[in-house]
Amino acid sequence: MSNFGNLIGAFMESAMAPSAGNRIGSALEQLQRSGFGGGAPAGGMPGGPGGMLGGILDMVKGGLGGAAQHPGQAGGLGAVLGSLMGGGKGAVQGGMMAVLASVAMKALTAAGEQQTASGQGGGLADLLGGLMPGGGQAQGSGPWSGGDVPLGMRPPQTTAEEEALESTAQLVLKGMINAAKSDGQISPKEMQRIVGKLQESGADQGMQQWVMQEMQAPLNVQAFAAEIPNQEVAAQVYTASLLAVEVDTDAERQYLQQFAQASGLHPLVVGQIHQTLGVHA
Repeated sequence: MSNFGNLIGAFMESAMAPSAGNRIGSALEQLQRSGFGGGAPAGGMPGGPGGMLGGILDMVKGGLGGAAQHPGQAGGLGAVLGSLMGGGKGAVQGGMMAVLASVAMKALTAAGEQQTASGQGGGLADLLGGLMPGGGQAQGSGPWSGGDVPLGMRPPQTTAEEEALESTAQLVLKGMINAAKSDGQISPKEMQRIVGKLQESGADQGMQQWVMQEMQAPLNVQAFAAEIPNQEVAAQVYTASLLAVEVDTDAERQYLQQFAQASGLHPLVVGQIHQTLGVHA
């Protein structure tokens, strides 16, 4: 049965912005340099040896720097993007969710350190305070949705974690759809093409209908932002949104600004996400 996590790559493949490949390349390169996905800690937080991101980074180890500028190169970043964007068939399992979770973790960690260094106050603790329900954290776990690392960077271990990751994936997909329609450019023909791509990736009829309904629904930034549970998820949705649009129209820029503000996404985190993806704010 299809799930939202499996459809992230398929949707990106059919609807992402032309420069999204370069942005993913920039993110992978910076995550590699920061030690994410390997045994080395990243920004003081363990990246998790053998994690899902580690498997992705291993595929381009040794050639990532040059390939990031040419995402279509065979055997380099292009091969990884092909796997990430392959949807439910042959994709790196959970590949895009691992990338999004890693970018979010890097942004939140770096923003917290930046806030602390500038003497603005509570630093990382303030930024992470809303990650767990009620502003606290589960007993015996770290501050992220998956404990020491966010869900997505490692496979879920319990039914509750599976449900949490699926909920995040649904919000990510909805966020990409909202960003794509923020300037009103999803035509009926384009909708049919996107749904057709999802069908090829294994999406069942119910999932295809859900995507079609979301593309047709009026854009309501405030209502969507109200569904975002914390800054960790907001950062993942914002990252995915930057991959869905070029950010070359006032409508797209306004949508991103409104979403960040309405979801409570810290400006420092927004800046870090842009930096990681190589997108000028």
